[in-house]
Amino acid sequence: MLIKVKNINNEDIKDIELSDDIFDYELREHLIYEAIKNFRANQRRGTASTKTRGEVRGGGKKPWKQKGTGRARAGSSRSPIWRKGGITFGPKPRDYSYAMPKKARRNALKSVLSEKVRHDRLIIIDELVIGSIKTKEAIEKLKNFKYNKLLIIDSENNKDLLLSTKNIPTIKAIDSSELNVYDSLHYDYILATVDAIEKITEVLK
Repeated sequence: MLIKVKNINNEDIKDIELSDDIFDYELREHLIYEAIKNFRANQRRGTASTKTRGEVRGGGKKPWKQKGTGRARAGSSRSPIWRKGGITFGPKPRDYSYAMPKKARRNALKSVLSEKVRHDRLIIIDELVIGSIKTKEAIEKLKNFKYNKLLIIDSENNKDLLLSTKNIPTIKAIDSSELNVYDSLHYDYILATVDAIEKITEVLK
């Protein structure tokens, strides 16, 4: 498969050959669904917590004697049925993350990338040099590319790019090693450098 490589002015400068095994992969919606579910589960912090009757402060003294008062038996004022008592079966800190088979995760990413290519939503650029850490300059450099939400894939060494686009809500710049199915679907267009495409191809082979 051949695809055009563009420069910063959105002009075609050459062709690059992409691997059919990665960028012309069949659409597997069930794998994409599983990859999204896995990604979102792994992002959960799992810090919700409540106190049980053994953790709530106070309640060490028996409220009243066992018999003779006419009231129901009570051993603690911090019982779950009392006001300010403990919580029964409340949430506790837990880890929601789980592992997804590597092959399934890679095939899901291949499927998403292939769909981007089929719909002309993968833009490959020779290089992306901002020159300084300025949001205004980053917007000026990228104005030639028509996009609503843009995912930029380059190297983590390109600090100017990563920092300059951090405050732009419609743009996210990541290293090629951070590419995932969730971001690939969330952003309408993917703008990747030639070096990034080579690294992605090497990993997904």
